[in-house]
Amino acid sequence: MNGTMLVLGIETSCDETAAAVVAREADGSGRILSSVVLSQIEEHAPFGGVVPEIAARAHVEALDAIIARALTEADVSGAQLSAVAATCGPGLQGGLLVGAMTGKAMAFALQKPFLAINHLEAHALTVRLTDGLAFPFLMLLVSGGHTQILLVEGAGRYQRLATTIDDAVGEAFDKVAKLLGLPYPGGPAVEREAKTGNPARFDLPRPMVGRAEPHFSFSGLKTAVRRAAEPLQPLKDVDIADICAGFQAAVAECLADRVKHAFRRAPGGLPLVIAGGVAANQAIRLALDDLASQNDSALYAPPPALCADNGVMIAWAGAERMALGLVDTLDAAVRPRWPLDLAAESARGAGVKA
Repeated sequence: MNGTMLVLGIETSCDETAAAVVAREADGSGRILSSVVLSQIEEHAPFGGVVPEIAARAHVEALDAIIARALTEADVSGAQLSAVAATCGPGLQGGLLVGAMTGKAMAFALQKPFLAINHLEAHALTVRLTDGLAFPFLMLLVSGGHTQILLVEGAGRYQRLATTIDDAVGEAFDKVAKLLGLPYPGGPAVEREAKTGNPARFDLPRPMVGRAEPHFSFSGLKTAVRRAAEPLQPLKDVDIADICAGFQAAVAECLADRVKHAFRRAPGGLPLVIAGGVAANQAIRLALDDLASQNDSALYAPPPALCADNGVMIAWAGAERMALGLVDTLDAAVRPRWPLDLAAESARGAGVKA
C-alpha cells in the first residue's frame, strides 16, 4: 500500500480503556501520533483483581471521550483515518464487545476498513513499531492471562513453542501480592518490595526447570510462597520483602530456563522479544538479557508504557495487517479465547491457558 496509513486503535479487553492513532509509512516504519489510556485500577483494587461487570461498564462510560481525545491529540479527523482497529480477543467478553461495537460503528459511519485485532498479536508486533525489528523472532509473552513462547514468522504467522499448564505468570504475581497483603496490581507491588529483600532466605521451587517438556508452571511456586508465609504471621516488612525477592528470583529463573529450551528448538541467532505487562519487570529483563547474550542473540522489549495494555499496539497491529490486505468484515466476532497458533497441540494440566 502506498503513502502514509493512519489507523485508530481501540483497546478494551481488560481493565484499561485506551485509544491511539499511529502512522505507518510505505517503508514499514511507524510513528505514534497519540496514545490515551484510562486505567481502572482504583475501581478494581478493593476486589484484588478485575471484576468483568465493573470493567465493561467503565469502558462504556469512558470510551467515546478517550477516542475523541486520541483523535484530537493526533490532530487527525475521522475522515482522515485509513482504518479503525479494535481488540476482538482474547479478553473479557463484555469489554471486548464495547470496543468492537464502537470500532465497527465508527468504521461503518466513516466508510473505513475495520480490523479485528488479536490482543496477543498486538503485543507481538509492537517491537516492529518501536525498534523496527524484522521477522522472524522469538517472543516471550508474559501477562496476567498468558505465558507463552512463540516463533513469530510474520503478521498472522505464529508457532507456539510453549505455554503455561496452570497459572499465567502475571496471575501468579497478583495472587502472591494478595497473599502478602500488597495492593493490586500485584506485579509492580512485588517488584518494589523485592528491591530490598533477600532472595536467598526462602527455599522456593523452580517448577519445570531442566525439564525436557517445554511448558511453564507457576501454581506450585505460588503454593510454596503461601507455605513460607503462613508460619510467619503476622508478616513483618522484612518478611514481605524477602518473600517477594525470592518469588521474583524464582520466576526469573523459570522464565530464563524455558526460553533457553526454546532457543535450542528454534533457528539460531533469532532476536528475543519480551512483551506483555510482566515485561516491565526489570529483574526479568536482566535475566533474559543475559540469556540472549549467551545465545548470540539480543533482547528487545517495548518501553514500559507499551508493555501494559494500550491503544498503540492495537493501531499498529491494524496497520501491519492492513498493509498485507488482511481486512475484516463488520460481522467479525469477539473471541474471549483466541490463540495465535490454532494448530498448536493442547498443553496438559489443570487450568491450561490456551
